Amino acid sequence: MQRFGIDIGGTGMKAAPVDLATGDLTAERIRIDTPQPATPERVAEVAAALVGHHGWTGPVGVCMPSVVMHGVVRSAANIDDSWVGIDADTLFTDVIGAPVHVLNDADAAGQAEMTWGAGADRRGVVLCLTFGTGIGSALFVDGVLVPNTELGHVELDGADAELAAAARARKAHNLSWSEWGERVNHYLRHVAFIVSPDLIILGGGASKRSHKWLPQIDVDCDVEIAALENNAGIAGAALHAPTH
Repeated sequence: MQRFGIDIGGTGMKAAPVDLATGDLTAERIRIDTPQPATPERVAEVAAALVGHHGWTGPVGVCMPSVVMHGVVRSAANIDDSWVGIDADTLFTDVIGAPVHVLNDADAAGQAEMTWGAGADRRGVVLCLTFGTGIGSALFVDGVLVPNTELGHVELDGADAELAAAARARKAHNLSWSEWGERVNHYLRHVAFIVSPDLIILGGGASKRSHKWLPQIDVDCDVEIAALENNAGIAGAALHAPTH
């Protein structure tokens, strides 16, 4: 069975059909720059273009950098503030012309890892973190998602944690991979103290170069690099596409 997934980020929107048995993309991933400003109408138009490019006509799952409760957007990180309060399920369904369900991007990536990747068959408390423009989090208890945790925004040393430890912070502060890894480790120890995970899965764009910073990580739990890397959002979004 296949479903279509769209991963909306602050700078780019990526999409592809996904094999739900394996999590593999069944066609080439297409990326289009996120429109600026990233208003609901403009983003929905790009989403429709991504679906049309693949000639897809079935259900679609969409993930985005927002708290999403029952299809309604409750926050806007790296997208336009006009998203707040929008029924995204209805908006995308109307513009794309197919059934659509929307969820938080980190929750989607985490669900993909728990289904096909580093967290498959893991019980206990698993925390999936994505390091990119910000820090996304997805928390699972015995495989069940606790949605919209937003642990990238916990206070760390008096400031929002992602300002110091997101992948964007490495470039913004001209840090070496080792220096950035030390910041990530400081953050991981703090968040591990809060949720006491059995396993932390590290994903997002920075996971592709994990060998450069993983030696700096020393946390009192298991740590794994995301198996699906930067395709996890697309795959997890597809997993949540409506079944009707």
